[in-house]
Amino acid sequence: MAEGFLQRRLSDVAAGQPDGRVRIHSAGTRATLGSSPREVLSAAADFGVDLSAHRSRQLDSALLAEADLVIGMAREHVREAALTGAGAFGKSFTLRELLRRAADTGGPRGGEPLADWLAIVGAGRTTAELMGSSKIDDVSDPYGGPQRGYDASAVVIDELVTVLAQLLAPAVPS
Repeated sequence: MAEGFLQRRLSDVAAGQPDGRVRIHSAGTRATLGSSPREVLSAAADFGVDLSAHRSRQLDSALLAEADLVIGMAREHVREAALTGAGAFGKSFTLRELLRRAADTGGPRGGEPLADWLAIVGAGRTTAELMGSSKIDDVSDPYGGPQRGYDASAVVIDELVTVLAQLLAPAVPS
């Protein structure tokens, strides 16, 4: 859902890109690959996002190497990214952690490279913060639960990616 919602939110600010969009890709840390569950399709459709063509894929070092920013929904996702890809820790955050840290620093200044902004946002951060099981920065995973859990997650994800898109707007080429 986060991929589709963020793509939708960033599409307006990325109109100047040669292909009219920012490239956003999702990958999972679980071995379940394939199409999105019907509950996800339904929850996303309520926000005008069609995920019927989406196919999940496994997170790997090649995907991490080409990514400028890695966003996980939970600490365990960021931990997996940091363990999978060399250099991935500095550009990997949970969505809530990134927004929490950015609340203190603001978004990228016009023309500031994303990597420079991420270094500012991540200043003082250590890999030890990935240990433990605190859920403070996690977005609840409704997988296997009732539709209302997916719907609730969709609301949260949409709110969070809306803020992220507003923060990233200056960094999107125009």
